[in-house]
Amino acid sequence: MTYPVSVFIMDVSNSSKGDIGGELSKYLHRVEKRIADWTKDTTTTQVVHRSGDEIVVVSSGYATAYTLAFYISQIWAFKDHKPYFGLSFGELQEDINALDIETWIHPFMKQARYANDTLKQQKQKRDQFNFELTDFLHVSSSEGYHPFRSQFEILLNMILKLQQDQINEQTAIQSLVCSLLLVLDQQNRISHCLGRSASTISSHLKKGNYESITSAFNDVVKVLNSLQPESEHAQQVINNQLQQNIKRSVSANLHEYFSID
Repeated sequence: MTYPVSVFIMDVSNSSKGDIGGELSKYLHRVEKRIADWTKDTTTTQVVHRSGDEIVVVSSGYATAYTLAFYISQIWAFKDHKPYFGLSFGELQEDINALDIETWIHPFMKQARYANDTLKQQKQKRDQFNFELTDFLHVSSSEGYHPFRSQFEILLNMILKLQQDQINEQTAIQSLVCSLLLVLDQQNRISHCLGRSASTISSHLKKGNYESITSAFNDVVKVLNSLQPESEHAQQVINNQLQQNIKRSVSANLHEYFSID
């Protein structure tokens, strides 16, 4: 029996600069607990905060790690110390519950580490997401994307690169408004939270490319779900439930995630 899984290794930019280490470490510990809470009744997940500023996630479902990574990036508190994620996915021979991810050695971890290191080498305007799939060369499978894994990796990362370019162009208020809509779903709630008119909120969303950014996210999730051996619809239902869990948790504690007067 095999298990569809996804992996991310997350690091934090500029974590050694300034007197931020202690505060950041406490924050990362809270992020670890939040991931466990968001996923506990929806999808099997192991998560650990290790090596100072690193979080490792192994979760069932091809799209789960990317979904978690995207939401974390959108609600991240330290704007000068943004997270970045090396990601991978595939079929695992072991049950996730049986893993000790503190010591786990596996090609998926190697792929995620390589993807993370590739981002680490970017010194200016670092991207936040990068997939590495090349070790699939040694995997025998009938899944359609494997013969074209290198091409798929290029296209996937290009979509994420274009998405990142749009995120980087956002002003601080555009970023805040777009992140709030991601978790609140309703513009009138954002208007109430920020004390801004509906037309102002709408303008920030448009100028902040909210629709393009979230469309890219949704399309990547849909494609990853479609690659799993199980029903694409069933995987999308599970992923939708995960997103609802995150939104409920964040919206119930907005001031823990966002600087809102």
